[in-house]
Amino acid sequence: MNTLIKAFSALSDETRLSIVEQLMADGELPAGDLIEGKGMSGAAISRHLKVLREAGLIQQRAKGPQRLYSIRPEGLRAIAEWTISKREFWETSLDRLGAILERENTWPT
Repeated sequence: MNTLIKAFSALSDETRLSIVEQLMADGELPAGDLIEGKGMSGAAISRHLKVLREAGLIQQRAKGPQRLYSIRPEGLRAIAEWTISKREFWETSLDRLGAILERENTWPT
């Protein structure tokens, strides 16, 4: 559960979520490409990347002097599995809400 908490905490930040979405869409990228359009310094992006690495959501590899970042599927899988495990709860809750709303709409006024 600690891994899941770290993952959700890391993704709760708009910049970090944006980085993860960019890596999911574009694949492996150097840190410089992740800075573009975010209006932040390299040091700020570096701190965000560290949080994402420590949460197990991304990985880093060196290619000469360059650092390349990519998604760690295992990290995102933990979030997906947790979400799927809660599906029955949400479906049941939404069914109950629908039934309540339907009853309210059929009451005489």
